[in-house]
Amino acid sequence: MRTFNITRPDDSIRPALIEKIDNLTKPKGSLGKLEDLALRVGLIQQTLEPKLTKPHNILFAADHGITEEGVSVSPREVTWQQLSHFSHGGAGINFLCEQHGFKLVLVDAGVDYDIPQGRGIIDKKVRRGTRNFLREAAMTHEELDLCIARGAEVVDEVYRTGCNVVSFGEMGSGNTSPSSMWMHIFTGIPLDRCIGAGAGLDHSGVNHKLDVLTRSLEAYRGDGSAEDMMAWFGGYELAMATGAMLRAAELGMVILVDGFIMTSCIAAAAHFYPAVLDYAVFGHQGDESGHKLMLQALGADPLLHLNLRLGEGSGAVCAYPILLSAINMINRMDSFADVAVTKYF
Repeated sequence: MRTFNITRPDDSIRPALIEKIDNLTKPKGSLGKLEDLALRVGLIQQTLEPKLTKPHNILFAADHGITEEGVSVSPREVTWQQLSHFSHGGAGINFLCEQHGFKLVLVDAGVDYDIPQGRGIIDKKVRRGTRNFLREAAMTHEELDLCIARGAEVVDEVYRTGCNVVSFGEMGSGNTSPSSMWMHIFTGIPLDRCIGAGAGLDHSGVNHKLDVLTRSLEAYRGDGSAEDMMAWFGGYELAMATGAMLRAAELGMVILVDGFIMTSCIAAAAHFYPAVLDYAVFGHQGDESGHKLMLQALGADPLLHLNLRLGEGSGAVCAYPILLSAINMINRMDSFADVAVTKYF
């Protein structure tokens, strides 16, 4: 797997950041999470005047062989149909990106369809969908490495435009199944607590999904390493997003983490490079069963809880105005030292 040089932000600037935040014209701590966010971004960027520039939402799409086992209510063709829909501008993530000033980047990581050229979709296709991990490894180690590298390449492209804050989304029928497997593998949470309804399974459907994933785990024939299990139970869009997150952290970008599926990706990233979490802001706690547990396992405190389960990066983009408020707070509020207001705390 490609290696990354991800270091924890230099903590020597922390006292100066805290002093600046504490001496803004407000009671100490009165802006709560906004103060925490300003501190985090200041540490990431190593400045007392952090900025957010040219936000991008990168959406990776791919198909999954495990859908052959009936673990999703969404037909396989929905993946490419929705990806095409995104390119025309009428989906949920489109209005959110437009509303909050994000550029939407669409990436074909492994969709089971030949997407026509000229639709603004970046072709990073590894294969037309993963294999069925109940029967065999979803992807080879070579394919995993390729996904990590291609995800990093997409981040390089947006970074060159001046982007320093990035969110990630996904599209792929059945992709809560590999996400549940990654959650179990990288957090140790029992598998039955990692599985939910996905795109809308009923109670019997969830039980069937648990049965399929349990049998998949029992049938695993790899070497037991984290990298091997990541490939065996993975998805092309998940692996590509993981590589993208690692590269974003290496470049010192702010990473806005979306819901259940993207949280499973950063859990995988953090297994190999724990410092990636220092660059992450968790946008929201989704409605998928297990997401709260995974956030807790990562020590994450999400900004929103809106019962979202759309994916696509929607929760991360929705949370962006809160992050922007934190940056405006540290940069635009006066200090007690600069105005005629008695320090009242």
